[in-house]
Amino acid sequence: MNRINLLEKAKELPKEPGCYLMRNNMDEVIYVGKANSLKSRVSSYFNESAKNSKTKALVSHIVDFEFMLTGNESEAFIVENNLIKKYTPKYNILMRDDRTYPYIIVNWNDEFPRLYYTRKVKPKKNLEIVGPFTHGSHLGEIVRLINKSFLLRDCSSHEFKSRKEPCLLYQIKQCSAPCVNLITKQNYKLDIKNALKFLKNKPEQMLNDIEAKMLLASEHEEFERAAMLRDSLEVLNKFSMFSSQKNAELLGSSENIDMWGYFVGEKEVEWGLYLIRNGRLLGQKSFYFHLHYSRQEVEDELTNLIYQYYQNSVDPLPEKILANLNSGSQELLSNVFENIYKVKIEKFPKKMETQRQLVFNFLQEKQVHRIKTKISEFDGLKLLGELLNLKESPRLLECYDIALFQGSSPTAAQIVFKDGKPLKERYRHFKLKELPEGNNDFAMMRETLERRIKHGELPDIFIVDGGTAQINVFINVLKENNIDIPVVGIAKSRNKLSRTDFKNKKSGITKTDERLVIPGRVNPFILKKHRGLLKLLTGMRDEAHRFSRRLHHKLEHNRVLKSSWVDDIKGVGKVTKQKVLESGISKTDLAKLSIDELKSSLKISNNLAKLIKEAIS
Repeated sequence: MNRINLLEKAKELPKEPGCYLMRNNMDEVIYVGKANSLKSRVSSYFNESAKNSKTKALVSHIVDFEFMLTGNESEAFIVENNLIKKYTPKYNILMRDDRTYPYIIVNWNDEFPRLYYTRKVKPKKNLEIVGPFTHGSHLGEIVRLINKSFLLRDCSSHEFKSRKEPCLLYQIKQCSAPCVNLITKQNYKLDIKNALKFLKNKPEQMLNDIEAKMLLASEHEEFERAAMLRDSLEVLNKFSMFSSQKNAELLGSSENIDMWGYFVGEKEVEWGLYLIRNGRLLGQKSFYFHLHYSRQEVEDELTNLIYQYYQNSVDPLPEKILANLNSGSQELLSNVFENIYKVKIEKFPKKMETQRQLVFNFLQEKQVHRIKTKISEFDGLKLLGELLNLKESPRLLECYDIALFQGSSPTAAQIVFKDGKPLKERYRHFKLKELPEGNNDFAMMRETLERRIKHGELPDIFIVDGGTAQINVFINVLKENNIDIPVVGIAKSRNKLSRTDFKNKKSGITKTDERLVIPGRVNPFILKKHRGLLKLLTGMRDEAHRFSRRLHHKLEHNRVLKSSWVDDIKGVGKVTKQKVLESGISKTDLAKLSIDELKSSLKISNNLAKLIKEAIS
């Protein structure tokens, strides 16, 4: 369908609010938008006089569109974001945030609850959630020290229920053994409540209690326990000072608030928030996008991204969200959040102008620093587009890696980045064929790409871990399928050390440079010349290595298990098989052991020990 036909089709749309989906020649959704009037909004894309330069790249790929009606603008806003989440369209800006804060959980439904920490909170009845806590607070260590100091259990529910006698921690006086009722429920819960006081920024009583226990242990000549309490006291004192620092107090109240702000630079928009919990600054988060990638007004784009942030968040929501947006965006967000999340969204009050300016200054400084140090992914993408003579900067990149060991369990990984950030919902593993000749990277790369292109939604650029030979495999497969997408490779070059480096006794006799291998270019591009591109491409390559080896190791583990004699023992599950294999004891030596010795050596039940004994005798 040509542009004139698209314009005519758009003029037939209703003047009602709704959402529209733009599709390319492969029937892929490449952009999702919302409108108060579908007719006027969609028509503007195909009307030459109304179209701006930022929209030209998008429109050049549109071959058709579809629409859906909604009852009002708020419904259109929600549907739009759900569609963006579903299709992850190329020309929409996506919210990316892998950072989460840790929480400490106490499940009061348990007879003898325990403290544990997690980054994914699922609120339910009688579950007490403390936090979130700042990054760098070493929460795992803190929980272990609190458990030791107050003799709280740290075993799993399964271990707790199955225990018939106290464990070693009780013997060394680091647990009160609630598993065998050596402490009353009332006294145990009192210990947990005292520990929670410390975590809720009321540390004085707990620190005094630990100090008293340390002195008492010393008087009773329990010097090891006294030393342990002394060391714990030192770490907990530091944590207490860190988590309740006076200079973090911003509001002078106990409110939980998220404060949003944004800064529009020449090329990029920096946006982010300050997280305030119990009146204290917990931490900051910032994100950014390139102005060229925005298909709508900045504040409308930010409205979408703020909603995506909370839609994808695993953290409990604050009581209030402050954000100074235009009146239309503010009203839209307020309507949606009050109905869905029961959270108020308000503008910064005059009394909080200092706090608003604090967020603004933080975001401005983040952008200035990134531009000065040349670590922006957008600059890297722009340079990559220029090196490949592309008409526009690439946005969607895919990187591939092959993992195998001596020809067994070969796997490949597909890693996808959009706008310089991981798009993990499009990561993919490939289980590859084991070839008679064993290691054959080229055949495996061919198989990987041939299977990949059948799934559509192809990237702007393919990236392979390797040089010209690996690149040519991809190029040949793409040519065979009449696909015109550039391919580049990341490879290392070894250069002799300079005489100065050698005299300074730097390790080795060579140094390594990361190179970008580009077909048709005589000399590879040395990536250290541009920090943004170096960070982006090596980050993708390393992520591909990690992801491909994860499946490879799993397949190898399963292969080893299946080829083991343990697999032939009926009634023995995977966990027990693993215990047998990890014990390092041969089948012959196991056969010499009695049932009790098998039970003790492998830490398994009497019944499982009998099954193993019968099978190997």
